[in-house]
Amino acid sequence: MRQPDIEIYLKDADHNDISNWLTTAIGPCSGWQQKGQTFKCKAGDVAVTWLPKAVGKWHSLYLESADTPWEDDLACAQAAFAALNVEVRCAPGTWVEEESVEQADRWMRISADGVEEITWRTQ
Repeated sequence: MRQPDIEIYLKDADHNDISNWLTTAIGPCSGWQQKGQTFKCKAGDVAVTWLPKAVGKWHSLYLESADTPWEDDLACAQAAFAALNVEVRCAPGTWVEEESVEQADRWMRISADGVEEITWRTQ
């Protein structure tokens, strides 16, 4: 089932690298508009939010649409790793508010080692 939005976390990437990748994957990126620590743009018709160092050294990329080339966070994370060659993390499925703390700490790690489930305590 297609997720209504996509959120992944990238290590060692910047929003200019992200622009180049999203332009290829989705469509031309508008210029980034900075509001505080957050950067926003549009890739094609998809609203994009980039939050540097959202969790420690990890940067958040949030695509506010179901209309992306990817079915879910994991597919997007794998594409990001392939394009950018940086470690990427994402939730194993759609996140829901009622999740237990243990469930919330389950993440997928995409790296040169492949795809694996990890425990990542983000709080």
